[in-house]
Amino acid sequence: MAPYRKTADLPATLAVFPLPGALVFPRWQLPLNIFEPRYLNMIDDAMAGSRLIGMVQTAGGTRQTPGLADVGCAGRLTGFSETPDGRYLITLTGVCRFGISRELDVTTPYRQVTPDWDRFAQDLAPAPEGEGRERAALVAAFRDYAAANSLEADWSAMEEASLETLVHALASGCPFTPMEKQALLEAPDLLGRANALTALLEFGSAPGGEGPVQ
Repeated sequence: MAPYRKTADLPATLAVFPLPGALVFPRWQLPLNIFEPRYLNMIDDAMAGSRLIGMVQTAGGTRQTPGLADVGCAGRLTGFSETPDGRYLITLTGVCRFGISRELDVTTPYRQVTPDWDRFAQDLAPAPEGEGRERAALVAAFRDYAAANSLEADWSAMEEASLETLVHALASGCPFTPMEKQALLEAPDLLGRANALTALLEFGSAPGGEGPVQ
């Protein structure tokens, strides 16, 4: 991973990939299957440049030009392969969240923005330990959620995982709505995200709560 120690190390412009329901968090990996020509072009340009792409959820707009959520997260291209039919199989590793200061008027087929990195500068610091009551509450909430929704889990792996790994695995893997996932992304820090995730799991396991989308 490139040594991004401060926000000044990050680019002043950023290509963005609007995709509802797909999130990358700092230090978390997101695999993607790229096949649209405009996004193949985006990957080519990113590989030749900063290797950073901004994952942003959509918010209204049209199918061709969806609106962009106010906050996304940049991921660095850390895995890449090309299939015989011309698709790219990539892995992004999250680096830092960003606010969108403005969208740029560009000639590229993909969209670009001016990112505001400074409000999320703490993402570049090492993850806090936070292995106390937040972790215990999160595991208990997921046990109830899994039982209520007939889900299986590797409980031994969960017990061994760090709080950050546990939070981001559940936030990415559980079938929350795009709006709920956006709220998790925008949580101020890891402990805030853990608490918000616990609340979503508790709601999803309560009688009348919404479980996984079929």
